[in-house]
Amino acid sequence: MDVNLSGILTAAETLTQDPRFRANPTEEELCDNSLDIFTPADLCYSLQETVFAMLVEITERAMAHVGSKEVLIVGGVGCNERLQEMMGIMAEERGGSVFATDERFCIDNGIMIAQAGLLSYRMGFRTPLEDSTCTQRFRTDEVHVAWRA
Repeated sequence: MDVNLSGILTAAETLTQDPRFRANPTEEELCDNSLDIFTPADLCYSLQETVFAMLVEITERAMAHVGSKEVLIVGGVGCNERLQEMMGIMAEERGGSVFATDERFCIDNGIMIAQAGLLSYRMGFRTPLEDSTCTQRFRTDEVHVAWRA
């Protein structure tokens, strides 16, 4: 399940040209509730909430598709506690669980590779070291998972 953020990022960038956008609002503007303005913080918060809602929805669909009740959040964005919270709410509503690694392991996708290797190993599959390879930028949806139970 792919996610393409080019449209939403373009829309966010376009909003910085809106006359209501204030890159550096004055204290007076921030305190005046009658003004219809938005700031970089407002824009970033809205962007984060929208993108995270998209990720949660896609994850929920994937869980239903494969019959899973578990979510493992990894990678750089996996450090974000708001994403973890939103995924947790969705998983709890489905009777599932969310697992997130701490910041030390969210730097890259090494934990995803390790988890896939562990699952493969537990299913009895072995790859001799001399036959092992690594393909950078290998898409996870292109991996043939012959060991899935």
